Amino acid sequence: MLCYSTNDPQGKTYPILEAIQLGLAPDGGLFMPVNIPKVKPEWLENLPDRDLPGLAFDISRLYFPELPVSTLESICADAFNFPAPLVTLNPEIKILELFHGPTLAFKDFGARFMARILGYSNAKQDLPLHILVATSGDTGGAVADGFFQVPGIEVTVLFPKGKISPLQQKQITTLGKNIRAVALEGTFDDCQAMVKKALVDPVMTRKYRMSSANSINLSRLIPQSFYYFEAYRQLDPGTKPVFVVPSGNFGNLVAGILAQRMGLPVAHFIAATNRNDIVPSYLKDGVFRPKPSVETLSNAMDVGNPSNFRRLESLFGSTWNNMRQMISGYAYTDTQTLEAIDRIHRDYNYLLDPHGAVGLLAAEEYQLDVHHHKPLIVLETAHPAKFLAAYETLNIQVEIPERLANKAQAEDLSVILPNDYTQFIEWFSESHPV
Repeated sequence: MLCYSTNDPQGKTYPILEAIQLGLAPDGGLFMPVNIPKVKPEWLENLPDRDLPGLAFDISRLYFPELPVSTLESICADAFNFPAPLVTLNPEIKILELFHGPTLAFKDFGARFMARILGYSNAKQDLPLHILVATSGDTGGAVADGFFQVPGIEVTVLFPKGKISPLQQKQITTLGKNIRAVALEGTFDDCQAMVKKALVDPVMTRKYRMSSANSINLSRLIPQSFYYFEAYRQLDPGTKPVFVVPSGNFGNLVAGILAQRMGLPVAHFIAATNRNDIVPSYLKDGVFRPKPSVETLSNAMDVGNPSNFRRLESLFGSTWNNMRQMISGYAYTDTQTLEAIDRIHRDYNYLLDPHGAVGLLAAEEYQLDVHHHKPLIVLETAHPAKFLAAYETLNIQVEIPERLANKAQAEDLSVILPNDYTQFIEWFSESHPV
C-alpha cells in the first residue's frame, strides 16, 4: 500500500508504514492511500457472520498486506475488545454507541490500533519514536491510554488550558511514565498548529524521530472506518443507511467516506457540528473560511480550521458540488444541544452526550429537509459522564463509570506553557534529552 501527500498528489509516494511513522508528510500535507482498497460483494453479504475484531482484521489485510497474518490478527483482537452496539431510538433513527472502550470515547478505535501498529513497526528501532498530539478533548485520553508503556514510544499531548472537561483532562494528565501532558494557553487550533510546526521543523526532525497521533495520521482514520462496517453488520440485509457524524477536525467523516469508497453501501453522510460551522458553511456556499474556534459544550468539535478538510478535497476533488452531493452539513448552538439532550432523555429515557445531541438534531433536520425514511445512524462518540457540566442545568444525574471516577482523584502531572513555539521546543528538549 502506497500513500501520497495531499500537497502533492502526483509526487512522491510512501509505503504506508513509513507514512504512519512520519504522521505528516515532509511537505506538510496529509497522507492518503494512492488506491483505496475494495471489499468483495460476497464479503459484505457474509458480514453478519463476522464480529468486530474479525471484520477489522479482514479490512486491515487490505491496507497492511506486508504484516504477518498472526500479528494483524493479534492487533485487531487486542485493540477491539469492546462492543459498538447499534441501538434503536425510534423507527427512523438508530444510535451507534462508540463509547464502550477504555476511555469512553470513539477515539479508542483509532488510538488503540495505531499504538499497536506503531509498536510493531518501531520494535526494531534503536531510538524512541516521539508522538506529538493535539486534542480538543477525547483524542488525548485515548492516545495516552493506547500508548501507555508501549516500549520505545514517548507521547506528548497538548490540550487547550481550561477548555476541556475536568475528567477529560485527568484522562490525559495522570498517567506519567512515557506520557507527558501540556496545558497550552490557547485554543485547540493553537495546539494543532504547534504540533504541525514541530513535525516539519528541520531542527526537531534531525534530533528526534517524530510522528503524530492526531487524525492527521492515516493510521487513526483506517480503524475508524471499521465501525461503519460494524454498524452495517447489525442492520437488516440490503439496508443503505445515512450516517450522521458529529465532526470537529473531520477525521471521523473522512473515515466514513473511506468505508464507502471501499464498498460499504451508504446513501448519504451528514456532517453535524456546533457553532464552529466551517464545513457546513462551505457546503452551503462553496467558500472555506477558517476562523478562530469558539468554546462550546461539545468541546471535541471546537475546531476553527479542520485539517481533514484537505482530505475531503482530495477525495471529492476541489469541486464544491461533488462534495455536497454526498455530504450535508448542519450546525447548532449550546442552547439547542441542551434542549435535545433533555427532550430525548424525557421521550426515550436515553441520555445523549453533547456531541451525540448535535448529531441527533442534524438527523431530525435532515428528515424534515428531504423526507428521508431510510435508517439514519447517529454516531454517539463519547459517554455523557465526560461532560458533567452539561447536565447540571438540566438536573439530570449521570452515572460515572468506575474507570472514569478513579481518574478524578489521581494527581494531575501536566505542565502549563504559553502559546509560544520557542518555549514549547525548549521545554520539549529539556524533557527529552538526547
